[in-house]
Amino acid sequence: MAARKRASPNNSEKPSRAEDSSKTAAKSPETPPSDPPIAPPKSGFILKLSICFLVPYLYLINYCYNIDQELKRSILINAGLSLAGFFVTVRMIPVASRYVSRRNLFGYDINKKGTPQGTVKVPESLGIVVGIVFLVVAISFQYFNFTADSNWLVEYNAALASICFMILLGFMDDVLDVPWRVKLILPSFAALPLLMAYAGHTTIIIPKPLIPYVGLDVLDLGWIYKLYMGLLAVFCTNSINIHAGLNGLEVGQTVVISGAILIHNIMQIGASTDPEYKQAHAFSIYLVQPLLATSLALLAYNWYPSSVFVGDTYTYFAGMTMAVVGILGHYSETLLVFFLPQILNFLLSLPQLSGYVKCPRHRLPRFDPQTGLLTGTNDGTLVNFFLRLFGRKTEKSLCILLLVFQAIGCCFCFMLRWILTGWYK
Repeated sequence: MAARKRASPNNSEKPSRAEDSSKTAAKSPETPPSDPPIAPPKSGFILKLSICFLVPYLYLINYCYNIDQELKRSILINAGLSLAGFFVTVRMIPVASRYVSRRNLFGYDINKKGTPQGTVKVPESLGIVVGIVFLVVAISFQYFNFTADSNWLVEYNAALASICFMILLGFMDDVLDVPWRVKLILPSFAALPLLMAYAGHTTIIIPKPLIPYVGLDVLDLGWIYKLYMGLLAVFCTNSINIHAGLNGLEVGQTVVISGAILIHNIMQIGASTDPEYKQAHAFSIYLVQPLLATSLALLAYNWYPSSVFVGDTYTYFAGMTMAVVGILGHYSETLLVFFLPQILNFLLSLPQLSGYVKCPRHRLPRFDPQTGLLTGTNDGTLVNFFLRLFGRKTEKSLCILLLVFQAIGCCFCFMLRWILTGWYK
């Protein structure tokens, strides 16, 4: 969800929820668009950001760890397909933006209201492009890596089915504006293909300090483990969706977490001697690399000032993809620590989401068109909390601050794993 205002079919401004998008599909006759094309991608910014991920990634995979050549080959093939997906996404977003604008799927940026930029029609729901390209890349990769009798093929296709299901439900939400109480349970349905096809273990390793009290090293949770998997999918999907409201925040947090997941998987493959353990983390890489590449392409258009809005299609898709890789890669605990800012945002939002405290239609900061600064409100979101804590800021500087906090949370996770290694598990 971004800071956007929804437009009705006759283009009149009618306030809706926190992002007011123009999600009403117009039934008027199609006419050639009169609006100017969207701004070109911010290639320089994306290049700098890509280098920040590419340097440690190449160092880890080529120099730091001695990774099996066959496994490295699969990872690099997937990286090549993901790079192709990046360029396809960059080319397709301007094309798709024209089509969604014709159907009145556009919005106005609330955080620029009162300025000339606040009157610009911004194409909505461009996350659908990212989702489609991701699926094409992930499906095409099967030709190079999986055989018909591969043990991982069933779970891989089940994961893609869940992600595809979530993209469909997200786009449906963008068009139909589904109520919040329904949004909360949508990921449960999308996770069903994965949960039904899951054939992995349902056990957890008891932390060493607790073994004397529990009396077991390993505990089989059975169906409770699958319930936990479903709840994890619900949390990851909705946590990305509610930690929003700034240009580039939804995609930016996904890029940071995806980069951390990618580095974590490479480190685990390099440090392990168990083939099955390595394959689980390689499985995660095969889905995270396309997610990271296509998200960077979308960020090129969604970074401040945003020329497209991602819509709930993207937030649902990104959250479900990261939940899937955490579940099938068997590192859900680590994934939750990567989501530390999202957990904090959820805890801050809980009183309003539960109805204990009145929840307004928009939980966005106040924008002052004279100064261009945002002021925090008393609403329970991490965005408003940071503004109350650090003072008034521009939208761009606030988004950067939140993404730096996201990166610090991921670094904290790596440090925590290093400290607890050998003692906790």
